[in-house]
Amino acid sequence: MTNAAALPGQPRGGAIGGPATARAHCVLAPNPSAMTLDGTNTWIVAEPDSDLAVVVDPGPLHEGHLANVVATVEQAGRRVGLTLLTHGHADHAEGASRFAELTGTHVRALDPALRLGDEGLAGGDVVTTGGLELRVVPTPGHTSDSLSFHLPADGVVLTGDTVLGRGTTMVAHPDGRLGEYLDSLRRLRSMTVDDGVHTVLPGHGPVLADARGAIEYYLAHRASRLAQVETAIENGHRTASEVVAHVYADVDRSLWPAAELSVRAQLEYLGERDLI
Repeated sequence: MTNAAALPGQPRGGAIGGPATARAHCVLAPNPSAMTLDGTNTWIVAEPDSDLAVVVDPGPLHEGHLANVVATVEQAGRRVGLTLLTHGHADHAEGASRFAELTGTHVRALDPALRLGDEGLAGGDVVTTGGLELRVVPTPGHTSDSLSFHLPADGVVLTGDTVLGRGTTMVAHPDGRLGEYLDSLRRLRSMTVDDGVHTVLPGHGPVLADARGAIEYYLAHRASRLAQVETAIENGHRTASEVVAHVYADVDRSLWPAAELSVRAQLEYLGERDLI
């Protein structure tokens, strides 16, 4: 999912988890790894005076974590009214079915296979639960079903794995596509200019208080990697694994399999544009 390099965008200090904005609270799942960073951020969002909450990405199928999410909602005097998924990777969505059982809620997602209930999600939808307004933003690229959620009242966007709180995101080829991912980053950047978005609530890692800085870094990072891949090919590194060994030599080898997926996406992108 990510390398471990620090990322501009002013990551918020302190422990990951707990209140992030007036309407958003993070419960950190106990699934840390090189791919998931500190673990999956499960987000609870609700209007301050509402008795209903929306949960975004229940996380892995971990009974203790799911129970902790429910308890956190109830301790705030609320109940879960709806569950949303940013995408279908197991560290975000595996626990959704069990969470729906625990809370009696529907699960809404872009992918019909992940839904529980009649309603899905699509770009342009507005979710209103308990007076809360979440705008659905299509952000494919990491995966084809990736969505982000704009919470205008707090000036934030919940990005799942499209933008992380630390490091950078892999493009999960062949489902993920680099061209779509770059378009998604540009869409998010435009929201920082036109829609008042100033903070990223990511699917992993700390809150980013400089959304525009973080997204611009992501775009610059992708441009740099593409240039490195082109140079590697010109120097005779033809296969994805050869390119990874050359371009990602400074990255922990445990992340090379994920890097290879991103390289395959980059090779596809360059090939489609007759650049290699």
